[in-house]
Amino acid sequence: MPVNYFTVLCVALWSVSELAFAQLRVEGEWKQGALLHGQTAPGNTVQVLDRSAHVDAQGRFVFGLGRDTPASVSIVVSQPDGTQNAHVFDVAQREYPTQRIEGVAKKYVAPPPEVQARIKREAAKVWQARQGASEFAYYAQGFSWPLLGPITGVYGSQRVFNGVPKRPHYGLDIAGPVGATVVAPAAGTVTLVDNNMYYSGGTLLLDHGHGVSSTFIHLSKILVEEGATVAQGDPIAEVGATGRVTGPHLDWRINWFNQRLDPHLLLPPMPDAPKAK
Repeated sequence: MPVNYFTVLCVALWSVSELAFAQLRVEGEWKQGALLHGQTAPGNTVQVLDRSAHVDAQGRFVFGLGRDTPASVSIVVSQPDGTQNAHVFDVAQREYPTQRIEGVAKKYVAPPPEVQARIKREAAKVWQARQGASEFAYYAQGFSWPLLGPITGVYGSQRVFNGVPKRPHYGLDIAGPVGATVVAPAAGTVTLVDNNMYYSGGTLLLDHGHGVSSTFIHLSKILVEEGATVAQGDPIAEVGATGRVTGPHLDWRINWFNQRLDPHLLLPPMPDAPKAK
C-alpha cells in the first residue's frame, strides 16, 4: 500500500504542535508593565526573568514584565525528565513621560543622612512582603478600581527635581480627599501594614497569589490587619497625604515579585465617580 506522505506530514506537524502546546502557551500583551497568564503541562517548571514562576497543579502560571524589560524575553520550560526548551518572545517597548521641576524643597530631592538606615529597613520590609508565592489565585478574577477620581500620576513616569533624576514612578496615582475609602481591587491576604514609613507613609500590601501583590501608599488610615483575607471591593484603607507627598492621593502599585507592573493595563475604563450628595 503506497504511503500517503501528505498524511504523514500532517500527523507530524500535529504532533509537534501538541508538544509545543504541552510545553507552553502564553496569553496577554507582551508589553512593558503587563501581567501575562501561562499554561504548561502539569509537572513542568517555568523560569522567566531570572525567577521561577509558580506553576499550579493544572499547569497554570502568571508572570509580569517590568518597566524596563528588554525587547526580548526567554521562558525556559523544564520537563520532569530534565528536558528543557527555551521560548523567546518579543516585548513592546514604551516611552515614559519625564517632568522637570525646579525649586523643589530639599527633603524631596535627597533625604537627610540620619534617616538612611530607616529607609533601608523599611525597603527591606516591603521587599520581604513581596516575596511570597502563595497558592491562592485571587489575581485570576481580574482587577477593579480601588478609588474613583482624577488620575494625577502614571506608571513609568520620571521626575527631575532641581536637575536630579529621581526613581521612576511605578504606580498609578488617583486623587481623592483625605478619608476617602480605598477598596480592594482584587481579593487578597494582607501581608504588611505600616502606618508611618518614611517615603510612603501609611503603607498596605495585599498578596493576590503566585507572586502578584498590590501596594497602597500615603494612606491616612488602614482598616485591615496583617493576616486578614479581604474580598474584591472590601474597604481596606482611607486616602491620605502621609509620607513624602505634596497632596492627598492614593498611589497604587502592582508587582510580580520584583517586577513592577502597570495597574492601568489590568483595569477596565474608570466608571464615573459618584456625585456628592
